[in-house]
Amino acid sequence: MPHEPIRTTVIGSYPFPGWLELAGLHLDELGPDDREEATRDAVWAAVGDQLRAGVDVITDGEQTRFDFNLSFYAFLDGLELDREPRRRFGPPAHDQRGRHRIVGELAAPRGLGVVAEWERLRSLAPGGTQLKASVPGPYTLAGRIEPNADYPDRCAVTEALLPIVRSELEALVATGCDVVTVDEPSMSSYADREDPERLVDAFNRTIEPVSKRAYVGTHLCFGNYKGRAVGKRRYAPMFPAFLGLAANEVHLEMASREFAELELIAEIGERHDVGVGVIDVKSYYVETPADVEERIRLCLRYVAPERLSVSPDCGLSQTARWAAQQKLANMVEGARLVRESL
Repeated sequence: MPHEPIRTTVIGSYPFPGWLELAGLHLDELGPDDREEATRDAVWAAVGDQLRAGVDVITDGEQTRFDFNLSFYAFLDGLELDREPRRRFGPPAHDQRGRHRIVGELAAPRGLGVVAEWERLRSLAPGGTQLKASVPGPYTLAGRIEPNADYPDRCAVTEALLPIVRSELEALVATGCDVVTVDEPSMSSYADREDPERLVDAFNRTIEPVSKRAYVGTHLCFGNYKGRAVGKRRYAPMFPAFLGLAANEVHLEMASREFAELELIAEIGERHDVGVGVIDVKSYYVETPADVEERIRLCLRYVAPERLSVSPDCGLSQTARWAAQQKLANMVEGARLVRESL
């Protein structure tokens, strides 16, 4: 589905303002109106940074979420939330995030909250701005839930979550969202030890009701908790199976990997639009516009500009705001330099 040449966007998350993190430590001192005001101000800060940078397609920065997916478990019935990580000290790693016990049938009678996020973003963003929402996919969400006798493995948990995520996507698109990213970084992180065809099938069944009604992308990376990967950081185990993804766009993490396996985007581009991460969110080297221009020109060896979007490798939530601001501005400027030469 061709679009404007070299579209610039973000994955979803954006750094929290410092005052929002401070407010989060004092939620019991705030009333509901105070909390909503703080939330709207934080979303506007994220929107403002993206608009000032000149990004084409923006998000709400996931300012209402604790991490890109960890907040969703609070919406699920049938879970006993584990708020105590297995390890508290030492270098931060994924074992410092809690896992939740299944105590009943998994359900989300109130939805997952993404519709409210979308409506808030739409009310705050200037008219005519291209907007998108992001929803974690069921396989990624399953990663923080302990299997039990009724849901004996991660695939069973994924199957239980699949209709929940699908319903959220349907509600989101019905509300007017026409660009949505279904984030599945766990699919790419664990594809070397899972059946990739099975992962593709689960993804396609998740998006099936909205695949003809919205522009659906998916983000495939190797993890970014505290700026650290969790997967093997190779796309080879996913292909050719992942060419069967029913998404309009497939986004790959490239900048942090020195553009290894970039040739894959040629094959992906025959079936999908391609999103390429040209900004390394795991590094505090701030890419210059010239760096970005060089990286985009490398991508154009394999895919037409009308099928290419560029963004950071992952969400920016783990990156300091000052760096995120400059990285986005330079990304947009680098894209402009290439567009003007086409």
